[in-house]
Amino acid sequence: MRVAVLLLLGLGLLEAEGRRNRCFFNRTQEYCVCYNLSEETIGSIIQCLPATVVEFQGGDLEKYMAFPIRDPDSSTIETLGSLTIHKIIIGNVLVPEILLARVLRFFSYTHVQELAFESCIFQGTGNWSDMDGRNLPILSLSFHNVTSAPLTGQEPAFSSLSSWLGALRELAVTGSRITSLPCAIGRVFRALRSLDLAQNSLRDGSLSPTFCQGAFPQLQELSLHHNNLRSYHSVCEGVELLLELQHLDLSHNELMADPSSSCQWPASLRHFNLSSTGLDEVPTPMPRNLEVLDMSHNHLHAVDISLSSLKKLFLNQNLLQAVPSIRNYPRLDTLHLDNNSITELPRDEVKLLRHLQDVAVAENPFSCSCSGAGGLQVLAAAGHLGQGWPGDYRCHSPAQYQGWPVAQVPVSVLRCDPAAVVAPVCIALALLGVAGA
Repeated sequence: MRVAVLLLLGLGLLEAEGRRNRCFFNRTQEYCVCYNLSEETIGSIIQCLPATVVEFQGGDLEKYMAFPIRDPDSSTIETLGSLTIHKIIIGNVLVPEILLARVLRFFSYTHVQELAFESCIFQGTGNWSDMDGRNLPILSLSFHNVTSAPLTGQEPAFSSLSSWLGALRELAVTGSRITSLPCAIGRVFRALRSLDLAQNSLRDGSLSPTFCQGAFPQLQELSLHHNNLRSYHSVCEGVELLLELQHLDLSHNELMADPSSSCQWPASLRHFNLSSTGLDEVPTPMPRNLEVLDMSHNHLHAVDISLSSLKKLFLNQNLLQAVPSIRNYPRLDTLHLDNNSITELPRDEVKLLRHLQDVAVAENPFSCSCSGAGGLQVLAAAGHLGQGWPGDYRCHSPAQYQGWPVAQVPVSVLRCDPAAVVAPVCIALALLGVAGA
C-alpha cells in the first residue's frame, strides 16, 4: 500500500508555504482533492484510495527527481490493480519530464483511464525508452494551459510512447499556444477518435502539415474553436485527408468565405459548427452530407443553400429578414431563428414548419398582421414553438399591437382570410338559388 501511496505522491503532492497540506474526500461523489501534501503528511492521502477521481493541486516536483522508483513487486502490483481510481487530475505543478517518464509506466498496473494536466509547466526532457512497447489503460489524455518545449524535435519520445498513444481514444491540448503538430506525431495516434485543439494559435497554413497523409486516420471529432483561422477554403484543404471526420467545430474564428473555393470536405462530415465566425454570407461549398449545421451569431442576411440530409439548422443571432425556404431541407426537424430581423412567417412556409419538432423564432420584430400573428399561433397550438413562447414573442407593428405578446393578438378567420368565409357563403347561395329554381 505504501508504494501505491508514494506513486501518487510522486505525481504531484508537494508542500507549499501558506497552504494546509491535506486531502479532502467527498464520499458521495467519490472525488478526492489533495493540496500540497508533503512526505511528512502522507497519511492524509490514504483516504483517497476509495475514490474514483483524484485531483492533485500545487507545487513542483524538482526536489523529487532523485526519488527512488523501482519496478513493483507482485504484492504492489496487486495493490495497484485493486484501486478504483479511473481519473487523475494534476494542476498547478512544475513537472520535470525525466520524473514523469519514470513514473508513467506504473499506470500500466492500474485502472486509470483518464489523465489530465491543468496549468502545469513541463520542464526538461525525459528518457522515454522504458516505455517502448508498454501499454497503458489510459484512453483519454488532456492538457489545458500547459507550458512545454516545442513539439518539433520530440518525435523520438513519441515513438517510444507509440504503443500507448497508438491506442489512445481522446486527446485535448487546449489553451496552450500550440501553433502546429508535426506530421510524424499525428501518425502515432492511430486509434484517436476525438482531438480538441481549441484556444490555441493555429493558423490556416498549419493545418495541412498537422493533418498530413496518414495522421489521425480514425479521427471523428475535431475541435478548432478559438484559434487564428481565417480562410474557409484553407481550412477545408487542411482537413480533407481526415476521411472519418464527422464533427468539426470552427466556431470563434474570423473566417472569410472564398468566392471560388473548389475544395471538397470529407464526405463523412455530419456536424459542422460555424457559429461566431464573422460570416456575412454562407460559404460554399458546404459538406454535402451534413445533418447538423450551426451558423448562429454571424452577420448573415440570407441563407439560400440546399442540403437534403440536414436535420438541424441553427441561425439564431443573425440579420435574416426572411425564413429560409424549408423546401431546401426536406428532413429538417429543428430550426432556430431567434434574434434576427424576421417580421413574419409566410403562409406557405408555416405549413411546412408544422412538420418540424423544434422551431424557435423568439426576439424578432414581428408584424402582427394576420399571417404574422396567426402563423405563430398555429405553430404554438401544434406544440412546435420551443423555449421562449409566449413571453419572448412580441409585436413590433402595427402601432395598435406594438409591444403586445403575439399570443394575445386577436386573429379571426373573417378578418384574416375573407376568402375562407366568402367562398363557402357564395357556394351556399348558389346552391339555394338552384334549389329554388
